[in-house]
Amino acid sequence: MKKTITLLTFLTALISNAQTNPAITSWLVNTTGITGRHYVAGNSTPVTDAVQANVQTVQYNSTNVYVSATGIPAYITGPFQGNPTTGAPTPQNKIFKFSVNPTQNTGTLSTTTGGNIGVFKNGVALFDYRDGVAWSSTTNALCGGPGNPPCAGGPGTTQAWNRDAIPAEMSGFDCSKAHPANGNYHHHQNPSAFNLDINVLSTICNTYPSDGLYVIDSNVHSPLIGFAYDGFPIYGAYAYTNTNGTGAIARMKSSYQLRTNTTRVNGPAINQVVGTQTLFNGYFREDYEYVAHPTDPTYLDSHNGRICNTPEYPVSLYPNGIYCYFATVDANHNSAYPYVVGPTFYGTVCTSAQGSDCNTVTTIPSGTTTYLANNTFNFNDTKITIAPNPAQDFIAIQSQMAEIDLKVELIDELGKVVKTSQILQGSTLSIIETDTIYNGIYFVKISDGKNSKSLKVIINK
Repeated sequence: MKKTITLLTFLTALISNAQTNPAITSWLVNTTGITGRHYVAGNSTPVTDAVQANVQTVQYNSTNVYVSATGIPAYITGPFQGNPTTGAPTPQNKIFKFSVNPTQNTGTLSTTTGGNIGVFKNGVALFDYRDGVAWSSTTNALCGGPGNPPCAGGPGTTQAWNRDAIPAEMSGFDCSKAHPANGNYHHHQNPSAFNLDINVLSTICNTYPSDGLYVIDSNVHSPLIGFAYDGFPIYGAYAYTNTNGTGAIARMKSSYQLRTNTTRVNGPAINQVVGTQTLFNGYFREDYEYVAHPTDPTYLDSHNGRICNTPEYPVSLYPNGIYCYFATVDANHNSAYPYVVGPTFYGTVCTSAQGSDCNTVTTIPSGTTTYLANNTFNFNDTKITIAPNPAQDFIAIQSQMAEIDLKVELIDELGKVVKTSQILQGSTLSIIETDTIYNGIYFVKISDGKNSKSLKVIINK
């Protein structure tokens, strides 16, 4: 009898721990049937796709979590204006495998590679800094990528000078700072919309309004937004100052900075012009150098992370903390190299006969448990903004990412609902057109069926 009770206690603890492990519980499971949407260049009305967005299922056992996803987000994608591709994303229908107990790699570090190096919580792929273009010291010209000859050694060959996708492909990113490669929609960088940055580098959101995975808020700890292929979590740009989960909220800073040299060994000159491109300082990944800041906990290590406590990994459950990557930005909220993860992983990355992307599998092993998502929305801790206010032609309602569909109502002073909209699961934005609404004072009410929050807005055309 005693043995039976002991076994029951063990199993209960195992299930309880699994259900609170963020590697299992943090995924955005599609519980509303929302599908993807995309823009076609020249048309500001999005096309609704017949592809399920976000994550479809999460299953786990004692060692791994298996995440099935299409790779299509709930926020609107596109258009991608020719750099490097113009095609719409296509469903990837992958099963991703992550360790539920990731470990530090104490041996030879694994370098990030081209293609997937992690997955955001909505099932969208994370790539590292590169875009496949490099400088060939043999031909003294750019190689790889569209319009260039292949790099010596074939695709994936490491060159001395590898191009940084963020500045080089800026014109090809959509409002959410992403684009597809062979249909695989992915972010190289912080997945927050361009128009929410303090210094806006791309105006594509003006014509094709969309949002991203989260909204940067410098006053609160950024959310957990995904997992790297070594199993460690990825957070947004802001966190507690101190690694033990205390102190003021601070921006997590990259420890990489641009070199001050004026020449590149076996590479092009700084600001050399090749065709229509200027190879400025920062055009290549190797233009950066790592500088440690051992006395400032807000500067990250060479992998772009630190061991710390977070809201999902509190000191009460994780007294030693956990390693976390951060999507780094500068003071203007523009993406900062190495952007998310890299250039090496902190943890152990799996290896198998399937090749470098062994974090994807074709089948889920028997004996796994399906995680039943209980998505919620916290009105108390979420900042909701309305802009412009006063409004003329439209009102944009922005929040942190909604894990459920939120109802948005525009209500006049008499309590009559004059317009309705939604913030859909996995998105942060709703737009209400007000061109047919009379001038006056109105209230925007956001609700989840049980709780609600109202904000005043003035319409003055």
